[in-house]
Amino acid sequence: MVVTGNILFLAHRVPFPPNRGDKIRSANLLRKLAKIAPVHVGAFSESEEDRAGIAELEALATSHLIANRSKPLVLAGVEAVLSGKPVSLTAFYSTVLERWVQETIASQDIETIVVFSGQMGQYIPAEYPGRVIIDLCDVDSAKFESYAAAGQRVWLNAREGRLLAREEERLGRRADATVLISDNEAALFQSRLQSPSMANVQVIGNGIDAHAFDPEQVVPHQALLDSDGPAFVFTGQMDYPPNEAAVLWAIDELLPQLQELQPKARLHVIGRNPTKALSSRNAKPGVTVWGEVPDVRPFLAAATCVLAPLTIARGVQNKVLEAMAMARPVLLTPQAATGIDAEDGRHWLVCEANAGAMAACASKLVDDPEKAVQLGQAAREFVLENHAWDAMLSPLEALITGQSSEARNAA
Repeated sequence: MVVTGNILFLAHRVPFPPNRGDKIRSANLLRKLAKIAPVHVGAFSESEEDRAGIAELEALATSHLIANRSKPLVLAGVEAVLSGKPVSLTAFYSTVLERWVQETIASQDIETIVVFSGQMGQYIPAEYPGRVIIDLCDVDSAKFESYAAAGQRVWLNAREGRLLAREEERLGRRADATVLISDNEAALFQSRLQSPSMANVQVIGNGIDAHAFDPEQVVPHQALLDSDGPAFVFTGQMDYPPNEAAVLWAIDELLPQLQELQPKARLHVIGRNPTKALSSRNAKPGVTVWGEVPDVRPFLAAATCVLAPLTIARGVQNKVLEAMAMARPVLLTPQAATGIDAEDGRHWLVCEANAGAMAACASKLVDDPEKAVQLGQAAREFVLENHAWDAMLSPLEALITGQSSEARNAA
């Protein structure tokens, strides 16, 4: 069976520029889909950066509608309470986009709808007869439950987790294939379903553009090179709660113990939208909060070690794949290692989020530069062999055509 019709691709953000985890995945999905069949794209934009990315989207899409996402969170919350829906759905609901989806299905030969992120599943018409592929990436309901368990806005996050779990169950039943980003996420998703046999759950992992993240093509950041001590680097979207929590822990708990062993150690935090709590720590000794930078690669290239001490982590961490592709030694928690089948001590160093233990591990790495180089080289070789985007997305066409229910095990 071959694809004879068109594909409708729905994403919660414009995929371009692909400069954060979700956009990296959705951009590569869209590129792959455009090679399979004509693609019509519906998505939201939230910023001038998103809107600037529409030009790249237009080069791939047969048609598109980009809805401006300007609904205040308070209004989305009120709508959620009144409708009994999760805020994640009401925040991404647009009558304009809903109408465009219906018109596109009616006027185009839409053979398959591919949904990226669970918020967009609400746009699939109940009467649509074609194939439906839903890429949930992660189990969002479990993430919100984790926030509630950690004492963060307990009632709101518990409600969001409960209602999202109900929506995830519905989507699992509705889709011809429900895609998760790792074996762990797929197992977690299935374990939470009331009727697991009703969902065809598949795994398609994240890839890395190893040509873009090539240490031979990147000039290391001079400020880090000029430092007279080891440079530890954390990258990510800094208003994302798991990233913020990890960095605050690294600054408040890990760095003081590390500096007892390596007095000149510095922690460089790179990523857009640092929170007030994080920005206020920029003045602490040994801490630099850079905020948004034009290119993260020079910072990675200059890093003595890249840290990923996350305690709440869903799916596959792009920040980890990027650091590995740049041949940097990575020190991370078991949670941040999820979904990447690398070997502790060979491709990276895994340590629980215990400040003393992680500081000792980091200090040993500083004292053994030969080991650091070996780890970095092995890390790059690993991602080149196991996480190229073409290999990761190779099962997609079979899922769309219905030829096979076997997606590549990307863990």
